[in-house]
Order: sequence, then structure tokens, then C-alpha cells
Amino acid sequence: MNTKDIVYIALFAAVTAVLGLFPPITLPITGVPVTAQSLGPMLAGAILGARRGGLSILLFVVLVALGLPLLSGGRGGFGVLLGATGGFIVGWVISAFVIGLLIEKFWDRLNVINAALSIAIGGIVVLYTIGNLWVSIVVEISYWKATVGAAPFLIGDVIKVAIATAACMAVRRAYPLISRAR
Repeated sequence: MNTKDIVYIALFAAVTAVLGLFPPITLPITGVPVTAQSLGPMLAGAILGARRGGLSILLFVVLVALGLPLLSGGRGGFGVLLGATGGFIVGWVISAFVIGLLIEKFWDRLNVINAALSIAIGGIVVLYTIGNLWVSIVVEISYWKATVGAAPFLIGDVIKVAIATAACMAVRRAYPLISRAR
């Protein structure tokens, strides 16, 4: 790992922290508040690739665990990671890694569809699988109930996938940080 990698890792950890400053947007249809912060892992994986993207979000999660109030609403501390939504936060690391892995796999033939599917698989399917499992264990409800309870958040996450896809494609054209399929 070189200095440039370390800078990119720190930069995307910071981007994820800054996304927590945006106030939640309440969707009029569902009344569910959607935060911008889960866009961070999507961007990290899609722009930096698997290793650097995963490490950037791991750095962010470690800083949160150490008590820095970097999560949306100024939350932080190890207790937050043990709470009901902790699985989603920890899942961000795996999510960013999977997104990066898929983007790297399609790098030579990356287009909007491949990018969007890669980001959706890692940022929604993988993340919700981990997060909903965590919720079902912590809250002591069935996995199905946890999944149904998380369904309204899909609207915001689909919007985030579109934003991350646009950013991924723009960065790929202008200043690609993933040099080749690994």
C-alpha cells in the first residue's frame, strides 16, 4: 500500500463522515427518513475498488467505534454498533468491498447497467442481508419481519444507487482510480 492508497482511504472515510451531516429526508410516500450516509460505502467501493473501498469504510467504522460522533445525528461509540442498526453499519464494510469487487470484475466492459447492478448487489442485497439478520437477532424478531420493516428504506437506497452509478461512471471517464480488473 502506498501513500496515494492511504490518502484515498482517508478521503472516502471523510466523505462518509460528511454525508452524515446532511439531515435526513423524509419520503412523503412512506414517511421514512432517509439519510445520505449509506451513499458513502457505495461510492467508496465503486470508485476505489474492493480493497481500498473496504478499508476506507473499515476506517470509518473503527472511528465510530472509538466514539467519534460521525454517524448521522451525531451518534458514535461502540454501543451504537451493538444496537439494532449496528449490522447495517458493520455491513457497510462488506458492502463497499463487494461493490468494489464487482466493479473491478466488470472494469474493462463497465457500463451504466453493470455499474448500477454491482452497486445495487453490494449496497442493497448484501447490506440488507447482513443488516436485517442483525436486526432480527438484536430485536428478537423473525428475519422476515426485519426485512419487511426495512422495505421502505429501499426507495432511498435505489436513489443512492443511481447517484453512485453516475459518480462511478463520471470518475471512470475523467480520472479512473481503478486501473485494471484485478
